[in-house]
Amino acid sequence: MAVDMAIGFNESQWRKVKEDAEKWWSGGLGRPLIQVRLKGKEPDRKPSKYPFYGFTSFYDQNVGAEDIVDAWDYELSRTLFMGDAFPETIPNFGPGSIAAYMGAGLENGNDTVWFHPETEVEITTLDFAFLPANPWFVRTKDILRAAVDRWQGQVQIGLTDLGGNLDILSTFRPSEKLIYDLFDYPEDVKKLTWKAHKMWWKYFDEFNAITAPSNPGYSSWARIFSGQPHYILQCDFCFMVGPEMFEKFVKPELKATADKLSNAFYHLDGPGQLKHLDSILEIDSIRGVQWVPGAGQADVAGWPQVYRRITDAGRKIHIASNMTDDPFSVIDRIADQTGRADNIVYHFDGDSSQQAEAEKMLVRYGCI
Repeated sequence: MAVDMAIGFNESQWRKVKEDAEKWWSGGLGRPLIQVRLKGKEPDRKPSKYPFYGFTSFYDQNVGAEDIVDAWDYELSRTLFMGDAFPETIPNFGPGSIAAYMGAGLENGNDTVWFHPETEVEITTLDFAFLPANPWFVRTKDILRAAVDRWQGQVQIGLTDLGGNLDILSTFRPSEKLIYDLFDYPEDVKKLTWKAHKMWWKYFDEFNAITAPSNPGYSSWARIFSGQPHYILQCDFCFMVGPEMFEKFVKPELKATADKLSNAFYHLDGPGQLKHLDSILEIDSIRGVQWVPGAGQADVAGWPQVYRRITDAGRKIHIASNMTDDPFSVIDRIADQTGRADNIVYHFDGDSSQQAEAEKMLVRYGCI
């Protein structure tokens, strides 16, 4: 199939995205990466048969992979890409979708997706296995193949949100039970953590084998572009444990995965994880941190001590416009706190009415 040119992004723009991203990762760009995506552009194609859903599992199983990709294409054709932005999408089956691939139940909620064990078993008998015939896994691969066929490298197809390995385990051993397992069956927890690690990489490689031959590079749900293997790692479960247990049960596997990636980020979710930040920053292969204060907390720019710790450790920072009430000055505020802005990657999502303000921000930082 010929590449659909309805998406307003050409080869020259892709070359600049790749070149600037490489310079930013190496510390030689001299400015932040600022991705601006504005909805509302007049599309140069007819509407898709189905609407765009943020979660791919919201589409009925009878909706074909090609129709889902066409809905994505229409959404991208309505988007203006400014600054360092590029067209991208992911098959989004919810945070921690690897649990569904390994047999957990997937339940669509109100603008979210939940996973739950079909049958709860004790930690001593729980095991993980690669299930090539799993319907969610097959569905994901079918959609990825359709996306590759449709776009042929014009769109960056990101890796679905596989989740963090202890989070995967907590799907099958709900959090309150897993907490007791850490004390009562520590060796079983460690064994399953490393088994989840093996499965995580198996699914990573399976999906990457489909997309890598034509993909411009690597990305994940956080939409950070990298020319080399990249992912944003996480362990949301670790807000429930102290530093000693983090060192024992989380950090070894986290380091092992980050070491296998060229440009790993970490998703630091909520104040309960701040106690682990220094330990995370000890992992040299974690190149940057996305700090998300969470609901009811201060604006993302209201945590200067967090950004100073990240910057002083020589790491990069990811922020997004949905984390702040002041999206056009949030970079300025964080740069004032840390003394620099060139280590920041920022995503602004808005609509065409904000184009003039977005352009001023991009000009201010030398992005256009």
